[in-house]
Amino acid sequence: MSTGPPKHAMQYFPNMINAMPSESAEFRRVLWTGLYSQVVLMTVPVGGDIGDEVHTVDQALTFTSGVGKATINGKDQDVKAGDLMVVPAGTQHQFVNTGPTPLILYTIYSPAEHDSRTVHKTKEEGDEEEEAGKDEAPKWSRQSQSENEKAGLVNTSGKY
Repeated sequence: MSTGPPKHAMQYFPNMINAMPSESAEFRRVLWTGLYSQVVLMTVPVGGDIGDEVHTVDQALTFTSGVGKATINGKDQDVKAGDLMVVPAGTQHQFVNTGPTPLILYTIYSPAEHDSRTVHKTKEEGDEEEEAGKDEAPKWSRQSQSENEKAGLVNTSGKY
């Protein structure tokens, strides 16, 4: 997996609402990191949770399998396959698997939240890497639009 800015090419992930997520057993796997967003696949085991947390980035989560409970800024909401939940930056959130099967989702962070090569087999592994500073978003994914334009990473003509 690349550690540099993304190439200007299509990234295609077929079967995101059925086959692909059910084949992943990792707690967290970064699928793609762009200049302004990041796609991450997550599997929350039966009885597990993602951890009560607050990010400095926006997050949109789409649930593909299982059932759970979302707590956003103190308000609870049941979630299931097919649901979308948006968590604005700076908002407390927690997702708990309340069902008999893994709770599987993909989330889009904007901008990136994790290292572009991140694969965490368990929540504990992810927590350890985050606490040790080993799971930081790439610097290039946190630059401003003007910085990316000056660096030649964004060209409004779409030709590179």
